[in-house]
Parts: sequence; C-alpha cells; structure tokens
Amino acid sequence: METETKPAVRKPNWIKRIAIGLLLVLIGIQFIQPDKDNQSMDMTNDISKVVTVPDSVHALLKASCYDCHSNFTNYPWYSNIQPVGWWLKDHIDEGKQSLNFSEFAALKPRPGGRYSTTQALQDHKLEEVAEMVEEGEMPLQSYTIIHRDSKLTDTQKKVITDWVASARQQLKQ
Repeated sequence: METETKPAVRKPNWIKRIAIGLLLVLIGIQFIQPDKDNQSMDMTNDISKVVTVPDSVHALLKASCYDCHSNFTNYPWYSNIQPVGWWLKDHIDEGKQSLNFSEFAALKPRPGGRYSTTQALQDHKLEEVAEMVEEGEMPLQSYTIIHRDSKLTDTQKKVITDWVASARQQLKQ
C-alpha cells in the first residue's frame, strides 16, 4: 500500500510580511521631505537692528542658538531621513515661533495680550534668553549631544547674560 504524502502547507509568516510592509513605508516616506525655510539674507528685522550684538556674543548665538532660533538653520545630513527630518522641522519651527533672532525687530504684541508694546515684548524675550541660558535649559541637551561645540561653558553663559542685561538697558533708552 502506497502512502500519499500531502505537500506541506506553508503557514504565512506574519512577522516577515510586517517587516516588509514597514520597510516599504519607510522607503516611501523618504519622498515626503519637509521644507527647509532658512538662509534668508534679509537682515531687516535682525536683533542687531534693535540692540548692539558684539561679535563675541554673535559667535555664541550662532554656535548655540541659531539653528533653531534664526533663519540661518544649518540642516545636518540626517535631516533628509524621515521621520527624523519631520521631527527636526517641527522642533525648529517651535524654536522659531518662540524666538527668532532674525525676526526680532518685527516682534509684535498680540492684541489684548500681556505685552502692550513691541519694546515690552522684546524685553521679555531677552529676559527669557538670559533665564534659559542661566538655568541650562538652552541649548537643549538633545542638541548639545550631537553639536558638542554648542554647549555653553559658565564663562560663555555669563557673556550672554551680561549682554542680555546690556541689551535690555538699550531697549529702555
């Protein structure tokens, strides 16, 4: 008597299918790149048009603040890899919304808001700069891990906070 062998029924490999699906999604999202709104050479509304910014302070701001708080963002290579690029874009947009040194002169208080004049709002923004730097909240630790030269020493923090005090006095004059 001859025994019939049934062909082996292959069970679907769901893990493999999910992995392939995720890979296809990751490849597909690489074609959806966020805008990179920077490198505007327009200095009309730069903070230097409102208060004096010494070269030493400008160098510190450029190294530690400008990637997220100006129109001179230096996008790293990994900003082209999604979803990292989306996260960076969101982070940069949030930073610019909070304070954009390139648009400092154009700050306008909101109607009915806490600050009734442009000068009062600018003063508050400068006060926040000093506070964030003194407390070590800025630049963000997640930024300084990758950009080691952006980490501020105590001496550099003092240079910035002294400049802020001077700039706030300029605003009041």
